[in-house]
Amino acid sequence: MELRAELLKSIWYAFTSLDVEKSGKVSKSQLKVLSHNLYTALNIPHDPVALEDHFSDDDDGPVSNQGYMPYLNKFILDKVVEGTFAKENVDEFCWTLCAKKNYRPKNGVDVLPDKDAFHLWCLFNFLSEDNYPLPWAVLQNHLPPFFPLFMKMPCNNVEYLLKKICIAMSVELSCVDMEDFISQEAVQQSGITVWAFLDFVNTGRLTRGMVKDSVTMAIDEVYQEIVGNIIKQGYLWKKGHLRRNWNERWFSLQPSTLHYYVSEDRKECKGCIELSHNCCVEVLPEKEGKRCMFCVKTLTKTYEMSAPDTKQRQEWTTAIQTAIRLCVEGKKSLHKDLKLRRREQREERERRHTAKEEELQSLRLLQWERESKLAELELLQEEQKRIQHVELQRTLQEQLQQAEEARASIQAEMALKDVETERQRRRIRELEVMQLHLEEALHQEMRARQDEEVYFLAQARLLVEEEEKMKALLALQEEQEQYILKTQREKQELRQEMVTKSQALEEAQHQLEKVRASRHRMDQDIAAAQRKLRHASTSVKHWNIQREDPLLEAQGSQLCLCPPYETRAYACTIRGTKERRRSEERVNISGREEMCLYQASNEDMDCA
Repeated sequence: MELRAELLKSIWYAFTSLDVEKSGKVSKSQLKVLSHNLYTALNIPHDPVALEDHFSDDDDGPVSNQGYMPYLNKFILDKVVEGTFAKENVDEFCWTLCAKKNYRPKNGVDVLPDKDAFHLWCLFNFLSEDNYPLPWAVLQNHLPPFFPLFMKMPCNNVEYLLKKICIAMSVELSCVDMEDFISQEAVQQSGITVWAFLDFVNTGRLTRGMVKDSVTMAIDEVYQEIVGNIIKQGYLWKKGHLRRNWNERWFSLQPSTLHYYVSEDRKECKGCIELSHNCCVEVLPEKEGKRCMFCVKTLTKTYEMSAPDTKQRQEWTTAIQTAIRLCVEGKKSLHKDLKLRRREQREERERRHTAKEEELQSLRLLQWERESKLAELELLQEEQKRIQHVELQRTLQEQLQQAEEARASIQAEMALKDVETERQRRRIRELEVMQLHLEEALHQEMRARQDEEVYFLAQARLLVEEEEKMKALLALQEEQEQYILKTQREKQELRQEMVTKSQALEEAQHQLEKVRASRHRMDQDIAAAQRKLRHASTSVKHWNIQREDPLLEAQGSQLCLCPPYETRAYACTIRGTKERRRSEERVNISGREEMCLYQASNEDMDCA
């Protein structure tokens, strides 16, 4: 329906430009040409027979009584498919027809080129109201007398359009020039038409001191934004998905898509980002030598971009959020939504103005009734001054009191309505403030989410570092456990060796004790042998004294045999004693060495 309404505006201008006599009738030949061009511009199949068949019932006049609108709806507009044609071509065709008849700059002044005038004409049609000053009864050969033949734009929309153009040119709109234009007699009588608007722009009041190229660029920018439904466009750096390199692209943002091209002529489209309620925009920190970065996240991909400065990044993020909001709300055009809001505000102001006018009219009526009643009372007083003086005076007082009460009630109602109006204004201001707070809260929440993601990344890095340190600690602990096990094994071996040596020492000590006991016995035997030797020596001496006695020679020879025998026993005893002493010394030395080794092993184990 929106596309049909926009097409009808342009076609309305083309039809009225063919109506030279302003009678609401156009010849069939002209309608054939118009229909043929509409078929071509709208990219629908041609049907040259349909027009003749439709108007074949009446050949008396230029157009049959059925009118052109039914044919336009049935054979042209009903076959239109959105997206299969360029609406700019239709607008350009209709502008070519109507501009030849109606666009004539005054006094030969032509500030605007034809392309700029065409763009302003399209902007005017977009912002004009949908109700046609020339109703479709004209297209059906029912033209009311003295009906205006041009669509009009409300003053607030004209002011809005002029402000947008001035902002694009970086100049300020002069309120004096605007008021002079609106207060013109022609504008007051017939309203602001597109031709009056173009004449005002051609006067050069808005473009004083401006170069034509700057004016053309400003008008083209506003045209692309409002008619082309482009929320924002400009150059950004984009990071690729395959080669991961950075390329400068021309981005064009619309309510549901974000296209990017090789250059601003938009001939080669490199890609399109589909926006939906699942998308979001996030600001990124500087990395890879790029600053002022942000990203657009969808369900499947994340697109990283870099703006020239912080202001541009803020403008782009805000514009993309606005586009996502329009997608969520199911709105296809930002400026259509703003246009509806301005219309609602204007209708609300008109309703309030009408209500105030009605109240003032009722007050004037009451005042007139009061004055008329006062005049009647004066006449009655003059005629019946003497007869009904008291009665007329009482009646007059009652009427005056009723009038005062009525006036007081009306004033009270007006006061209540003024209070209600003020309350509504305060409510609107509160809603606007609330909207600003909500937007600020949304920005804060987005910043909080970004900070939270940064914290999560830092926490992940800390966890990775902690895991690496834990692995190193576990490796050290495992190495320490292996060293402890090795030390324990060595300690166990040393203990076993010490136990073995202790047992050997005990055996050596036991043997030493045995040797000592044997030594003691040998000492006793030696002592006994020495006693026997002394006794034998004494006996030898005694027998040597008595050797001279011949009687005793035989016995002496026997006695002489004893000393050698005892002498050999004594020598053996002496040798055994020396050997026992040497063995005891060897045992003592080996025992001391084992004790030293035992102490050294204990010291090594304590050190370990």
